[in-house]
Amino acid sequence: MDRLHYFEDLEVGGRWESSARTVTETDILQFAGMTGDFDPLHVDHEYARETPYGQIIAHGLLGLSWVAGLASRRPSVRTLAFAEIGQWRFVQPIYVGDTVRAITEVLEKSDPGRRSGRVTWLRSLVNQRDEILQQGTFVTVVATAAAARRTRVAAHSAA
Repeated sequence: MDRLHYFEDLEVGGRWESSARTVTETDILQFAGMTGDFDPLHVDHEYARETPYGQIIAHGLLGLSWVAGLASRRPSVRTLAFAEIGQWRFVQPIYVGDTVRAITEVLEKSDPGRRSGRVTWLRSLVNQRDEILQQGTFVTVVATAAAARRTRVAAHSAA
């Protein structure tokens, strides 16, 4: 994990790449069980063989979940809130055996206040061939370093 970033540390154009994970059929089945989405495209090999994909594919929302999780550590940011997802596109299917990672870039910073500011991130889920599978924007509320220092001082004083 890289160092903890605050609002002031982030620069427009800053870019990070997460670690990678390989998609398994177990991932897909567990997601189906957790969400109740047992669409045959995701869980029925015979059905999926007759689709344009020729095999089962991961749920689109599973990919979105991976982006959120993988990008949460690269960069490591003092996030106070997840505010919105914008213009999310499901570009290509995610197959069993794909190795995916998240690429994150700071697009915009706004509303800097004493405690926090809003950061708009471009997030992409890419596979082992560097093909974009999913892409869109996340907006988060990020703490300022000054607010974090005030919180630490207040906590230390109370102890």
